[in-house]
Amino acid sequence: MAATSTTSSLGYAWRTLSVVSMASVLTGLGGSAINVALPEIARNTGAGATAAGWILLGYQLTTTVLMVVFGRLADLFGRRRMYLLGLATYTGAALLAGLAPNAWVIVALRVLQAAGAAMLLTNSAALVSDAFPRERLGEGMGVYVASFSIAGLIGPTLGGVLAESLGWRWVFWFNVPIGVICLVWGAVVLRRPPPGRRESGLDAPGSALVLLTLGGLLLALSEFSRLGWQHPVVLGGLAAFVVGLPLFVLRERRAAYPVVDMGLFRERAFAFGTLASFLNAVARMGMVFLVALYFQAVRGDDPVQAGLKVLPLAVAAMIASVTSGFLQRLLSARTLAVAGAATTTCGLTVMLAVMSADTPYPAVAAGLVLIGLGSGVFLPSNTTAILDGLPSNRLGIVNAMRLMVQNTGNVVGTGLVLSIITAPLPAALHQSVFAGTLAQLSGEAVGQLVTGYRWALGTMATISVLTVLACLARRKAT
Repeated sequence: MAATSTTSSLGYAWRTLSVVSMASVLTGLGGSAINVALPEIARNTGAGATAAGWILLGYQLTTTVLMVVFGRLADLFGRRRMYLLGLATYTGAALLAGLAPNAWVIVALRVLQAAGAAMLLTNSAALVSDAFPRERLGEGMGVYVASFSIAGLIGPTLGGVLAESLGWRWVFWFNVPIGVICLVWGAVVLRRPPPGRRESGLDAPGSALVLLTLGGLLLALSEFSRLGWQHPVVLGGLAAFVVGLPLFVLRERRAAYPVVDMGLFRERAFAFGTLASFLNAVARMGMVFLVALYFQAVRGDDPVQAGLKVLPLAVAAMIASVTSGFLQRLLSARTLAVAGAATTTCGLTVMLAVMSADTPYPAVAAGLVLIGLGSGVFLPSNTTAILDGLPSNRLGIVNAMRLMVQNTGNVVGTGLVLSIITAPLPAALHQSVFAGTLAQLSGEAVGQLVTGYRWALGTMATISVLTVLACLARRKAT
């Protein structure tokens, strides 16, 4: 009977993983396809540098800000319900984005799509952790993270092909049939939680303070390079963060059902694990976008060619993610996280060393493979180390906290990269960078952009070194 129960439990775990992985491929495809197709979207919608940047940043900022709130709501009302609602929201917003008349409407619909993605991402790793036995969690987490790599493998090429052959609107519309299939399969597979397992109580003031504090910080970080530190929008965002943060900490210490369990950050292993997650996100975020933009703006490639040239990163990440789950039977998740972060650092260093206007493609591919291998090992291993052993009724909020920190790193990394690569260029040429047409203008401008790339890669490599140090500190703390 015990063997039958274990087999049944594992069967449900793998079915749950299939739902989560399909939805992860869906959201990952949407993001990686838009990264490559952004120049085409910008050209056809007349988007300036600001609007083009916010098609990416608006999505990331919204996802990050809503992460903790949806994590708490999932613990209250059930992960199944929140997950299916997220799928419906994401799919509907993709349909409407393909009908958008201009770039700013796309930005607004990407914000709505981000709300759906936040519901999905908050619950994905929690669903996997809840379904798998502890001794098999590493395998499940490895496959889950590999699903994003599969999306990264297909997405750039798909985005380029759709933008070139069918038009930019199909970069959004292809999400719709996949989303409907995921929604139906999720409704069939995911179990309704038994009564009495959910916590009660919602900290509405704390949730509002999360939106104010984190939203203000991310807005300021995203816009300072374009508007300057003295602009009212940037100053307002910083003021919201400075005023809101102490109020939030005070509120959470007194709340009966806090949005964020502040006590977790007193545990050094958790604190260093989330710090490593943040730093890794800053260091590696935007690599697909950066490299795809490099081949279009510097080398003059079309979107399809650029998409094909970033495939080594996704292939390496997919292989490493799946393999990492099985490696956790031999090595601890914490040890693998250190190895992954160190490999990512090596890849960024290689990219920095070879970056020029005429770098041979094999040299770029070598750097991408190392970054992919490092990311593929680090992400599932670090996630397993953070979530392993938590009670089911806390998985949602703890995973949301992890993702909030990680996505904050994504936003910081994207804003940092976008500002650094264009810093050597005159402001009038920034739009040509995002449209992918800079290579057609002048050799001097291309040289300035390559300088910006070197600065960005040097910054990312330095931050990646800090990721390794945070991982080592976490291991010493346990």
